[in-house]
Amino acid sequence: MYQVTNRVFVAPGWEDAFEERFRQRAGRIHHNPGFVRMEVLRPEADGLPYLVQSVWQSKEAFDAWVGSEDFRAAHADPLPQEAFSRGSEMERHAVVVAAP
Repeated sequence: MYQVTNRVFVAPGWEDAFEERFRQRAGRIHHNPGFVRMEVLRPEADGLPYLVQSVWQSKEAFDAWVGSEDFRAAHADPLPQEAFSRGSEMERHAVVVAAP
């Protein structure tokens, strides 16, 4: 298993628009080969980022998603720069232990 986490720093007042974008785009990822699940986590304290986590069967499955037309469509027409308080950060991890 392979997990990718995007840490997205959303500016105050843009939270609803950010969350709605993911509600609208969720269908673009779920049918891709190797996709397991995606979660968008809202921070409970000011100044912390949203976490957008996706789990894949392999690194290759994730890389194929990034190169797909579905990925390009899901990332088209982004929110304006002012929606973000700073740049996002992406982390990639191989899952070594998972519990049901």
